[in-house]
Amino acid sequence: MTFESVLTRNVGIDGSCRLEVYRRRGGYRALEKALKSSPAEIVEQVIASGLRGRGGAGFPTGRKWTFLPPDRSRTYLCVNADESEPGTFCNRVQMEHDPHQVLEGTIISAYAIRAQAAYVYIRYEFAAQQKIMQRAVDEAYAAGLLGRNILGSGYDLDITVYSGAGAYICGEETGLLESIEGRRPWPRPKPPYPAVKGLFGKPTIINNVETLACVVHIIDRGPDWFRSIGTPQSTGPKLFCVSGHVNRPGCYERPLGVTLKEIIYELADGVRGGRRIKAVVPGGISTGVLTADELDVTMDFESFAPVLNGCLGLGTAAVIVMDETTDMLRVLHNTARFFAHESCGQCTQCREGTGWIYKMTTRMLAGGGREEDLDIIDELTDRMGMMSGQSICGLPDGAAFPLRCIVRKFRDELIERMTERKRTPATVV
Repeated sequence: MTFESVLTRNVGIDGSCRLEVYRRRGGYRALEKALKSSPAEIVEQVIASGLRGRGGAGFPTGRKWTFLPPDRSRTYLCVNADESEPGTFCNRVQMEHDPHQVLEGTIISAYAIRAQAAYVYIRYEFAAQQKIMQRAVDEAYAAGLLGRNILGSGYDLDITVYSGAGAYICGEETGLLESIEGRRPWPRPKPPYPAVKGLFGKPTIINNVETLACVVHIIDRGPDWFRSIGTPQSTGPKLFCVSGHVNRPGCYERPLGVTLKEIIYELADGVRGGRRIKAVVPGGISTGVLTADELDVTMDFESFAPVLNGCLGLGTAAVIVMDETTDMLRVLHNTARFFAHESCGQCTQCREGTGWIYKMTTRMLAGGGREEDLDIIDELTDRMGMMSGQSICGLPDGAAFPLRCIVRKFRDELIERMTERKRTPATVV
């Protein structure tokens, strides 16, 4: 059966960023439909669809919306378009090619949770996408799709496009809230959770760009249609980012439950130069690393983690392919450098753990590595993982998983690379 793309159906269409083109192709039809229903009915449809958050955690979206206090007087919706997870770029594609789909999903979702204001929080580096989103917001205001009395429904909503602070930690939902409020984006201790006390101290829902885009099609075509795509526990379409040593890198839309091999060998047209695969990051670097023998896995929320030893899960579904020429010691060092740089420093296990591992891998790359260093990294990341739930955010887990994966799965190669560098130290960049 041929798969019909919906999240990317306007990608490549001439003028897809313009309101007139979007409406001509059925845009804002779902919003008109939603405004004829009650907010509670929209929430029930999203719950019935089985939609799970596309930002990495996979938490049920409709259920998250029900955490809002029923007696609230003011509510905010924040659109998380920070997208700082290495290997992830699907939100960028959506904002760049179809900004009004993102806006339509935002307006419908804001109506469902009875929000009076929404913030589209965009990663600092996405300067072009920020301009595109702002033009789309301006068009929507001019057309009566935003502001007072949207489409004559009596519903009011204001949307602000907000540029992020250029830090990985801003993608953590409470770090994002701190950034919007003008403070250093340090994640907040929880509870209270944002649904109870979020932006400016008011109940707030934070959803990912792709999640909100899915809401458009749930309302337009119905929950049953959405559930007909994917698997029973992982419903709907998903955007998969593929990069690295492949012939055709890009952003591809497929049902959840597609196999990793299909993504690599059919969508991305295989490994460049006909080489063999050495390692694959399946869902953004935080999820860990797979070996060439671990690629028989379906890309969904329920079957991913139990199958793969040492991997965190589907994550953002950002696939990074590394061929047989890849130096895994450099991969270890680059991963450690990234997390050490991006740690906000609030929690000891994150600040000290990522920092010391980065120093160790720098020494290893420069020719001073020892085999026992790998044991130390293994033990340290294991302890960081054992402290799961004792840190303010999930960065210690996100750092520990890939580092531990690389050390355990590529130990022999790492020892060989360290031995080589004792003879010819590598330049550490």
